[in-house]
Order: sequence, then structure tokens, then C-alpha cells
Amino acid sequence: MGLKDIAKKGMGDAAEPSGSKKRFFQLRLNLVLSDFDFEDEVPNFEVKPKVKPKAMEFDQRERDLGVFSNKIERDHLKSGDHIYSWRHAYIYAHHGIYVGEGEVIYFTRGRGQEIGTGTVLDRFIFSSSPSHSEDIPCPRCGDQSMVNGVISSCLDCFLWGGELYRFEYGVNPIFFVAKARGGTCTLASSDLPEDVLYHASYLIENGFGVYDLFKNNCEDFAIYCKTGLLVFTSISVGRSGQATSFLAAADTIVSSPLQFLTFAGFPGLAVVGCGMYCASRVLSDIGIRRDVTKVSVETLVARDASTETVTVSKKD
Repeated sequence: MGLKDIAKKGMGDAAEPSGSKKRFFQLRLNLVLSDFDFEDEVPNFEVKPKVKPKAMEFDQRERDLGVFSNKIERDHLKSGDHIYSWRHAYIYAHHGIYVGEGEVIYFTRGRGQEIGTGTVLDRFIFSSSPSHSEDIPCPRCGDQSMVNGVISSCLDCFLWGGELYRFEYGVNPIFFVAKARGGTCTLASSDLPEDVLYHASYLIENGFGVYDLFKNNCEDFAIYCKTGLLVFTSISVGRSGQATSFLAAADTIVSSPLQFLTFAGFPGLAVVGCGMYCASRVLSDIGIRRDVTKVSVETLVARDASTETVTVSKKD
């Protein structure tokens, strides 16, 4: 029996926690154990920490991410990472929090309900729906195609056959602008991994409010888990980089001054439009916006519960 087995056995012998606390303890244990190499052959349970020179870590990070892609291999994932996978020829992406042991926690709306328009578009965008059909459900996750809210699934169901990418936090403005596609990075800093896991484990038990494609989607959920930041105005989009980029592009097209097309031709209009788009993206980022505040997960859940109560009372 190795040290890893003893640690897990010790947790099993302790007083049995319940709900989100139990899940958080298990995720925290996985996070701690992932930082070590355990070798049963070493006498007295000697533990050899994984020590890598900083230069090697930097080189590996550059190889993993690069300037144009955040693609990452599965064995490089760490508990608390914000991951995503592109859908439908890179039109949009699905986001979640990797919690270790091949498990992902994410915010979803059932298949055919994601946009909520009642039209054919609802069947086109179903980024949150797991890959397995009702007839052949995933042997690990079961049929989750119509599940709503915060759920967990295996990494394969989350990816839906797509590539794996890691969302980056605390990037510099130049890197942010270079990543012209929204929903891949942010200027905001990430919380500690244990805080991220606590947010995700708490929300899977208590929910994340009502799903909204533009104001409260899977990317909003993942960004909140990583930062604890919440948009407190109701007139703007949420934290999602995809939503803000879409609106920035639309605003650029509508607002671009036509005189540049007359005097400088198309190149002049393109330069101005690109500048407006980049500026709009930066100003809309969760790390720059002024309409955001740090909110504890307990306060967030209590606020959502009170909002739902008021809504039900008005309907009655």
C-alpha cells in the first residue's frame, strides 16, 4: 500500500462529510496528491516531489500554449484548470472546470433549449449537451443530454469529440489583443486552485442561477469559479469573452465611419475597424470592467435564491 492509498484510506476513515463539503474534500485531496510522484518501492514511504527548473516550466508552457493556440494535452491538465472545446467548426466553445480524475464540472442547458428561442436555432447550438445519445449513454456518466444546471461528467463527454484547450488568466494586454478570438483568455487573475475547486463543488450542489446564452452561460460559470468576479449591472453582457467579442464585432460593423471607405479605401476602413474591435474587447474584459465585484459563492447562491423567490411571487 502506497502513500496515496493511505491518504485516501485516511479520508475514508474520517467523519463522513456531506454534500458539497464531501466533494470539495475529495477534490482538494486530488489536488494535493497530484503535486507528488508516489513510489511504493521506496522504504518508509519516501515522497519525491516533482521539481522542475523554472526554465523548463517556461519552455513547456510555451510549447503547450503558443501564441495562436491554447491547445493542451490531457496529461498536462491540473485540477482547477478552466478548459474549453470548440463546437461546429470553431463557431463557439463549451467551457468547464477540470477537477481531476478525468472529471469536469460545467454549466449546461439541455439539448434543444440552449438559446431558448423555440426555433430551429435551439437545435443548432447545443454546446453543453454530452456526446452520447439516449440509446447509447456514456457508461460512466449515463444519459445527461436533457440535464439542466451545474453538472459533472467525464472529460470525453465534455469534449464531444473536440480538441482540448486551456483558458488563460492574467495575460498581458498585448497577448490578449493578439488572441483576436474571444473566449480564450482574460486579463483577470485566477484564484488559488483550492478556491476554484470549492466554488465548483459548491455550485454543483446549489446551482448557478438561470442559464442565459449572453449573460449567464458555461463560460460565465467557469470564469466565476476561477475569479469569484460577478457583473452587478443588468444592462450589459456577462463575463463571457465569446459574448463580448460578438457584440464588439457587431458594434464595429455598425459604427465604423464610412468616410474612411471614401478617402482611404477599404484598407483604411479595415484598420479603423480592427482598432475599434480590439479596444472594445479590452474594455469589455472581466479584468478591466468597472461593473464587476468579488462575490463569495455563498452570497451568490443566496442572491439567486432570493431572486427566484421574488419571481415566483410575482407570477402568483
